[in-house]
Amino acid sequence: MIGVLGILLSLGLLMYLAYRGFNVLLVAPVLALLAAAIGGETRLLAVLSQIYMKSLGGFVSGYFALFMLGAILGRLMADSGSASAIASWIVGRLGPRQSVLAIVLACAVLTYGGVSVLVVIFAVYPVAVAILRNSNTPKRFIPAAVLLGGATFTLSGIPGTPSIQNAMPIAFFGTDTFAAPGVGSIGGLVMLVFGAWWLQSRAQQARTRGEGYGNHPLDAQDAAPAVNEPPLLVAVLPLVVVLVMNVAMTWWVIPAMDLAYLKEPKFGSVGVNDVRGLWALVSALALATLTAMLLHWRRWQDLKGSLNQGTFSSMLPIFNTASEIAYGAVIAALSGFAVVQAALAGVSSNILVNEAIAVNIMAGITGSAAGGLGLALGMLGKTYAAAAAAAGISPELLHRVAAIACGGLDSLPHNGAVITMLGICRLTHREAYYDMFMVSVVGPLLALVVVLFVGTTFGAF
Repeated sequence: MIGVLGILLSLGLLMYLAYRGFNVLLVAPVLALLAAAIGGETRLLAVLSQIYMKSLGGFVSGYFALFMLGAILGRLMADSGSASAIASWIVGRLGPRQSVLAIVLACAVLTYGGVSVLVVIFAVYPVAVAILRNSNTPKRFIPAAVLLGGATFTLSGIPGTPSIQNAMPIAFFGTDTFAAPGVGSIGGLVMLVFGAWWLQSRAQQARTRGEGYGNHPLDAQDAAPAVNEPPLLVAVLPLVVVLVMNVAMTWWVIPAMDLAYLKEPKFGSVGVNDVRGLWALVSALALATLTAMLLHWRRWQDLKGSLNQGTFSSMLPIFNTASEIAYGAVIAALSGFAVVQAALAGVSSNILVNEAIAVNIMAGITGSAAGGLGLALGMLGKTYAAAAAAAGISPELLHRVAAIACGGLDSLPHNGAVITMLGICRLTHREAYYDMFMVSVVGPLLALVVVLFVGTTFGAF
């Protein structure tokens, strides 16, 4: 029992310190060792070097290319004016009465094309300010619109989305980014429809009350950057490359390759399904990045700077996520974890429900979708895979449920993206978080319930 208390204390401190702004790179190893010490483990240096650090390094080596290429592509899209061109076009076509929905769709297009949501907010924010001011719609809807478009259905539901949350389950279940496309599409549609209905209704109510944009003086941050926007077809082409290349590599190119050499020990003795999903995403993002560079070759003011900034901006996210996963590896290795595992298993006889609850809880504790997903699957992924195989449950369904589940409780007030967006928009939790909560917590949880019902009733499709 003392080991369980140590785990719970450690998890509680992780959540509290994350909320207080302490970096997980510092607190995760300290709290992992605290849990181990309370549980009676005296070989703390071995825990640190042989479990924590090896798990951290394994995640970084496995996903570094994906994080880096995604960050570079996002920076190139922003610096070339492509991101703002796409946003401006969508906003212009839908008109001022659909201003909030236009922001949602602009963010969705960019994130489904591989651009990080934290890059999207910088690119879309000036356009969003202009359109909401012109339509007399409150500024407080901007963060919720960005979250809905960039961190819900495009994060986990739409098949093939190049998000890290959609890539991580591949290593545990041998799937690919298009796992359970029908089930995922249903979940994504629920998130989009609920979120769009909520924001549109709230915006209309605000306009009816005459609330207006609000008392938010403009400054330099609210103005669009002085970049000549490219034509729409040029702007969107790299995003199309991501989608087409991902499909081609996943379904045709890689399956047609002779990959028997992967069984050799120096390549990890793995199979095609162990690498197909990740290879497809890396190839797609790499080609899209090259496409963006060449398309704007004559227009770059500082290409080297854009590439360097994109590379550097990938460092903190990948190490934050890797630290949380390494923390989970230590917790899973403790004797007290058997009690926690048994408690989670006893929540429901339905393995999909168990997985959904575990992933959601960990995402809520860490305030991170990727961190919570890695933490839960790192501790329980093999257990879920074995139980699902015994019960005849498709691994594709495990993949989709895990991906959608991580996008629910992650968006609690201590979530890093929530805090960053509010800071960029210069809004407070009191002003904007209610709508953020509804579209990024309530909507995804509703979608998860629907997905669990559909998956349990009809299986993967």
